[in-house]
Amino acid sequence: MVDVNTIIGDPVETPDGTVILPVSRVGFGFAAGGSEFQADIDGKSGTGGGNGGLPFGGGSGGGVSIRPIGFLIVSKEGGVRLLSTDHQNQLYDRLIDMAPTVVEKIQALLKGDSVPTQLADKPM
Repeated sequence: MVDVNTIIGDPVETPDGTVILPVSRVGFGFAAGGSEFQADIDGKSGTGGGNGGLPFGGGSGGGVSIRPIGFLIVSKEGGVRLLSTDHQNQLYDRLIDMAPTVVEKIQALLKGDSVPTQLADKPM
């Protein structure tokens, strides 16, 4: 029913060597239930089921949900980032992406060093 290509889609390579992978969220749900019940309203027991017992009623169901959540972008230089399709979480994704750069800048300032040029050039 589901293989890896459902969650992580087929890679697409761009002319500059960047690889783009679609990422989806997959959810499954199944339910089943049943009950024996009395066939007659006046209190007499039913004869359903073929074995002299009460009749049986039951049902079951299931469902699948596939929702795209973003694209995993692997650049030729080795950088990996997630481009989210959920606009509500973009702020959190951006904060997580910026965290290593901010930590490196704070460490450099606490050591009394000037901020290295490769960090100073990175936008926050």
